[in-house]
Amino acid sequence: MKKNTIKFFKQKFPFIIVFLFGFISLFGQTVTIPIETQDQVILLQTDSENRLRTVYFGEPLKNEKEYAAIAELYSLDDANKGIFNSVYTPAGTWNLTEPAIQVKHADGNSSLELKYVSHKREEIDGATLTSILLKDPIYPFKVTLFYKVWKNNNVIEQWTEIQHSEKKPVLLEKYASSNLYFSDRDFYLTTYAGEWAKEMQSVETKLQRGTRTVDSKLGTRAMLLQSPNFIISFDHEASENEGTVILGQLAWSGNFKHEFEIDPYDNLRFISGINPFESEYSLKPNKTFKTASLIYALSNNGTGEASRNLHSWARKYRVLDGEGERLTLLNNWEATYFDFNENKITELFKDAKDIGVDLFLLDDGWFGNKYPRNNDKTSLGDWQENVKKLPHGVGYLVKEAQKEGVKFGIWIEPEMVSPKSELYEKHLDWVIRQPERPEVYYRNQLVLDMSNPEVQDFVYGIVDNLFTENPDLAFIKWDCNSVIYNAHSEYLDKKGLPQSHLYVEYVQGLYNVLERIRKKYPKVPMMLCSGGGGRGDYELLKYFTEFWPSDDTEPIERIYMQWDYSYFFPSIAIDNHVTDWGKQPIKFRTDVASMGKLGFDIVASELSPNDLQFVKEAVANYDSFKDLVWHGDLYRLVNPYKNDFSSLMYVDQDKSKAIVFNYLVNYRQRLSTTEHPIKLDGLNPNKNYTVQEVNLYPGTTSPINSEKVYSGDFLMKVGLNSIVNLQRTSVVLEVKERE
Repeated sequence: MKKNTIKFFKQKFPFIIVFLFGFISLFGQTVTIPIETQDQVILLQTDSENRLRTVYFGEPLKNEKEYAAIAELYSLDDANKGIFNSVYTPAGTWNLTEPAIQVKHADGNSSLELKYVSHKREEIDGATLTSILLKDPIYPFKVTLFYKVWKNNNVIEQWTEIQHSEKKPVLLEKYASSNLYFSDRDFYLTTYAGEWAKEMQSVETKLQRGTRTVDSKLGTRAMLLQSPNFIISFDHEASENEGTVILGQLAWSGNFKHEFEIDPYDNLRFISGINPFESEYSLKPNKTFKTASLIYALSNNGTGEASRNLHSWARKYRVLDGEGERLTLLNNWEATYFDFNENKITELFKDAKDIGVDLFLLDDGWFGNKYPRNNDKTSLGDWQENVKKLPHGVGYLVKEAQKEGVKFGIWIEPEMVSPKSELYEKHLDWVIRQPERPEVYYRNQLVLDMSNPEVQDFVYGIVDNLFTENPDLAFIKWDCNSVIYNAHSEYLDKKGLPQSHLYVEYVQGLYNVLERIRKKYPKVPMMLCSGGGGRGDYELLKYFTEFWPSDDTEPIERIYMQWDYSYFFPSIAIDNHVTDWGKQPIKFRTDVASMGKLGFDIVASELSPNDLQFVKEAVANYDSFKDLVWHGDLYRLVNPYKNDFSSLMYVDQDKSKAIVFNYLVNYRQRLSTTEHPIKLDGLNPNKNYTVQEVNLYPGTTSPINSEKVYSGDFLMKVGLNSIVNLQRTSVVLEVKERE
């Protein structure tokens, strides 16, 4: 069939092409499906039994016709165990390895076979979407695999959709998003453990025979102890500028599970998805269950390139308003905690104006009357202004802030309830709790049942009422501090639905609320908070402009934490605040917070004159280079885990400007000064540049010669010594093209 004829049929009768793929496969001809980015290809191919396998991962071939010959070069079958390189491994038939999907049919049978039927490709949202239909040859049960590829970004989003037309519900016992397979290599895995104020603690290990599991069972705030982010490095430990890496996360805001298995052939099986723990899902006939998305960036040139690709993709396609602007803010939390009144807050507006930020954020403690929110033991759920603290209401604060030339934002925690609250007294049926057991509290609170549509309406109403009553409200900080104990839903009982639906329906209910909010209020910036880094995923970031990575704002710790977050998230999405944590001077704290979305949690009026002058100048400087930080390409230059100091830089798209952050991290060895120049990156070797130090503390001068001209070639091959030492613990350099 000639190419132009095929093109015609694709345009006019796409279903015919889908049918032809299935028709060809029925007659035993091999079907080859490349999932191809610019630099990598995951090659899928049917075998003689019409089962779909992963037969190759590597650089794309120039001649696509040669893909068909790859599978015959491998011998991966083992009759005693199954097919290790199955694209989506079913349970209960030929397979004895860890499955990607496990079901119990309507008749009680637990066997499943999946064979290739058809596939199609379409262009959508700047990407190529490949969907592959697999069916059980006996039961009316089907799975569609989806691969959405942004070719130039080398980014893939992968998920599955499960359907059946059996007479009664089918029980989904496991339903992974992906079942990837990689061969012929050694594999190194980086994962991130944590706890409150100790988020993103990286651990890199060489994978050995057996299975390494990373998962969460917390229900909400699911990333508190384990992160869904990961790095797989091939052949050697992950390197910034060398080697093949996969860098990604499961985009799901609840329980997740990653399984990394080295099989008997020393190849890697990677199964990822919603954690099946206590989450068997009863799927009704002709309904569709869509799994979470696995999102990953591929690179042949190390983690730096993978990060830049993922950041670029996230800003353009995923993070809400990722190519837009952000507001710098002053928060009252560490200035007042719960102890404030209307006058205290309005006085802080003057601090916000004085230092030059865009927004004042009123944090926790502004609500509750029968049970005033004077500590964290009461009032969640009672979202009315406390008349003693705010006698004129939130609207008055919005207007007073505007008079000072700043916008006004507010904190909420709408998914939670305090046992000491009017909401708890009136709607105990809305609370996730085991009715026959003692309540267990985390942060003195319980979780509302977001699987219940009435609760969804209530949570939506909290936000909607705030905006309806205060149209000029400019910012929402959405917190989530509790995990789920005693998981039980009264709503699911009333509806006759299994309790095992709760963890999944909770997250889907949250997404439903956020969809409604964004439909009515599409542009209002919202910060995603969860006691720090308990949340931060690319499904929630469809609805939030940014997230709070940790309550630990001690600047030395933040250097490491922000370094690790930078592998996965663009700086525009990461909130960094200057606080009183740590013993470092205000300059150091501000310089560290400037490598992201800057904010302050200080009492500016209590600063010394020089500190206050520095903060004002630093905010003005930040305004001049923040676009570089938010939208530039990130280059990690000096790793704090391996050196006495740390350095990274952001470069604009034209390679005409860059900002370089340098920090001393090891005070124990009393570094006299940095001995060697730091090689910069991302510049144009043929352009000439000047380098000027910014964010200087009042009364100090820089040893950096701002008049000297360097070629980009020189700065990237020889470098520049930023002169970091005990007297210059943080140095910010602005690189500009010499016109």
